[in-house]
Amino acid sequence: MKRYITILAMAAMSLSAAAQTTPHWLRQSAISPDGKTIAFAYQGDIYTVPANGGEARQITTNPAHEADPKWTADGQKIVFSSYRELSKDIYVVNAKGGEPTRLTNYTGNETPLTVLPDGYVLFSANIQNSASFTDYPGDPQVYKVSINGGRVIPVTDITMQNISVNADGVLLYEDYKGYEDYLRKHHTSSVTRDIWMQKGSEFTKLSSFKGENRNPVFAADGDSFYYLSEQDGVFNVWKSSISKPAACSQVTSFKTHPVRNLSIASDGTLLFSWNGDLYTCKEGAEPKMLAVSITKDVIDRNTIRRSINTGITAASASPNGKEVAIVAHGDVFVTSSEFSTTHRITNTPSQERGVSFSADGRAIYYAAERDGHWGIWRTVLTDKKDKYFTYSYNTKEELFSDKGETCFQPSVSPDGKWVAFLRDRTDICIKPTKGGPTKALLSGVNYSYSDGDQSFEWSPDSHYILCDYMGNGGWNNSDVALIDIETGQITNLTQSGYSDGSFHWAMKGKAMVWQSDKNGYRSHGSWGAENDSYVMFFDPKTFFEFTRDKEADEIEKLLNPKEEKKKEKEEEKEKKDSAKVKSTPKTVLDLDNREFRTVRLTRSSSRMGDHYLTNDGIKLFYVSNGELFRYNTREKLT
Repeated sequence: MKRYITILAMAAMSLSAAAQTTPHWLRQSAISPDGKTIAFAYQGDIYTVPANGGEARQITTNPAHEADPKWTADGQKIVFSSYRELSKDIYVVNAKGGEPTRLTNYTGNETPLTVLPDGYVLFSANIQNSASFTDYPGDPQVYKVSINGGRVIPVTDITMQNISVNADGVLLYEDYKGYEDYLRKHHTSSVTRDIWMQKGSEFTKLSSFKGENRNPVFAADGDSFYYLSEQDGVFNVWKSSISKPAACSQVTSFKTHPVRNLSIASDGTLLFSWNGDLYTCKEGAEPKMLAVSITKDVIDRNTIRRSINTGITAASASPNGKEVAIVAHGDVFVTSSEFSTTHRITNTPSQERGVSFSADGRAIYYAAERDGHWGIWRTVLTDKKDKYFTYSYNTKEELFSDKGETCFQPSVSPDGKWVAFLRDRTDICIKPTKGGPTKALLSGVNYSYSDGDQSFEWSPDSHYILCDYMGNGGWNNSDVALIDIETGQITNLTQSGYSDGSFHWAMKGKAMVWQSDKNGYRSHGSWGAENDSYVMFFDPKTFFEFTRDKEADEIEKLLNPKEEKKKEKEEEKEKKDSAKVKSTPKTVLDLDNREFRTVRLTRSSSRMGDHYLTNDGIKLFYVSNGELFRYNTREKLT
């Protein structure tokens, strides 16, 4: 049954037009060639303002997002990017406003880089690589199109950003060596940017600092250029020249925050942004912050009623199955599993992620960003009479993880005594639900490339944790490890030399299922892999029972009918007791010779999604190439 959750989103806005004095974060600013006017992007529209500050003029008003303003050489027009036709295209508009003209109509995310004196717009886009292209697929190339429209012309296969061209046609650009967040600071990896010069068919690297060097702009003499660099530890404006690139000098000396969006006028006036404000500066003088005011109408509705049926990123069922906690559009909700009643737990401008019910159903744990810092928070029922979050408003939110520590991805143990979570992205830690010191179980081993790429799972008895492990194979060939939370002992279970993951406890904690590409198409070229499901047994008796065939089962039923009935009664009793929160004895796991108690479950490798092995070990459900399959381990039928 598809569920719909109706919420009321309140926007704190005035009903009338409102003037904002010196609004912050005026982005992607560019100064006109004559140095008299500044164009910038603000809240998805293009504005201009006098170079000495004042009231800004709104140039575009389309509801679509617009950005990347660039001036034409005569200062009469502004080129910009817009999503008004649902793809990122390039437009040109009169500098005083009016109806823009569309210049490109591809689906390649066209982004203007600069406008040449001859009226051609250089832009980057993913349109069509030439036959000689040998770089990483997906990197944008440089094209050009006239501001009067017409055919798009390929310029170069080299990925270039922040281009500046002097009167002799010499081109400066910021290179692109590989993916990294463009706003990242203080890193010195192999993909940091450098300043390059193209003169005819010759290319020369001009920057030598082993860190970030970005955003070059030519001075009027055509030899000197300014650029942004972290040579002093923070992005500041520096000066160099194409004739003597090794000689550079620092122009600005800002601290803490980076300088962004450098541009220059023909009279030498520099424009840039720092800490959300616009500054102008001439070499040898102190930067001057501009006071900018914007008067604009509010086009958003004050009250928005929205039915959410998509965008749910996490879910957790309550122990009694009566409620489901979800994270939808960055907030936590609890909805009845039987009715449509839904209660909103969090209502913050910051994001919540991951959710886990406590074992008694009276607390919900989740990761939340509060005051710019991620931590594990929980909301608890404060009235002892209340049993359900869905029908209670007597709740209290409190920080659970240690103050000042970056934590997310909470998971409550089945016995309700512990909460496991990630600290500093990769450290697996546990903390008692009743309070107490945090215990680190795994530190300094794993590497996180993006949010959500680290996995761990509690054992049914709450004494062990399965997790990703990169101690041997590294990031490209991770293993599956077992952690004993009492002793802290870590055992690398798989040690395959290939990629192992997607693990789950199976058969009441006496086995583990996981996926590996060791027998399928392997990801040696980083193009993905084909996996299989495997099961590893930590109990020899369970392994023996699993590997028996159907005939052996039928013979045992005939020879020992009483044992079969006794087994059925024990299973029924176990089902009734499973809903009760109680201490579970520690399961003794036999890890010796486990490689000989490993069975490949799937008959052919494929692009797999998730998988699940029933507790009796008879049925394996798995997703392959977008379809759901069921495999009978006894009959060997899919």
